[in-house]
Amino acid sequence: MMDQVEAEAGRLRAGAQPYAVATVVRTLAATSAKPGARALVLADGSIVAGWIGGGCARSAVAKAALAAIATGRPQYVSLRPEELLAAEGVQAGEERDGIRFARNGCPSKGSMDIFVEPVLPRPRLAILGSGPVALALCDLAARFDLQRILAAPGVNDPELADVVQGSFDIAGLTGGYVVVATQGRGDEAALRAALASGAARVAFVGSKAKFAALSARLAADGVDAGAVVAPAGLDINAITPEEIALSILAQVVGWRRRDTRPGPAA
Repeated sequence: MMDQVEAEAGRLRAGAQPYAVATVVRTLAATSAKPGARALVLADGSIVAGWIGGGCARSAVAKAALAAIATGRPQYVSLRPEELLAAEGVQAGEERDGIRFARNGCPSKGSMDIFVEPVLPRPRLAILGSGPVALALCDLAARFDLQRILAAPGVNDPELADVVQGSFDIAGLTGGYVVVATQGRGDEAALRAALASGAARVAFVGSKAKFAALSARLAADGVDAGAVVAPAGLDINAITPEEIALSILAQVVGWRRRDTRPGPAA
């Protein structure tokens, strides 16, 4: 069963699909799952591999997995029979000191503690362009646990073979980040692709005047570029391509941390 869990986890990671790993860490009295048992839970609460017990445990684990995936924070669930909860003065659904309590209504009357850890896909960063700034940004971003896409027609560098694609087609980038760094080589086409990608944030490398002209042309076709950040990057008085790339990456890191900052526990 553990081989199945590992294989399924690899498939989910490859598909950039969020999931949670539920691990039984302690049991008392009669329980169907024992310490060390694991299961993978999807964002809809369904278990796709592994075993952490029957219906008595699955509902509580599903709720914890949903909260873990939504907030990015691990959850600790203590499943106990109703009389034990009452004896300790806690109610099902209550959280104390990071422990969420749930009721075990099964006749076995066992107790089980389960650690639920979210596994979220790496944020995707699409860089459109093949100029010095685009290449410097792609190189620097490799150190920051980002899933890079270099949409750069004409780039044949073998060291970039795993991240480069030969067109601006980046559809389906929901939740990701796009930096348009075409710098005069397909600016409008790249912006159109970025705005149609579903990305959470889009930034444009270029002057305000240049972006205003491009925005006007897009607006004439009914394309709203009002949410695009232009010029891209934090204001650090950057001059060289490497410095500009650094300013952009700092901005992306800020977006990433704000976008994934855990909210209050559900």
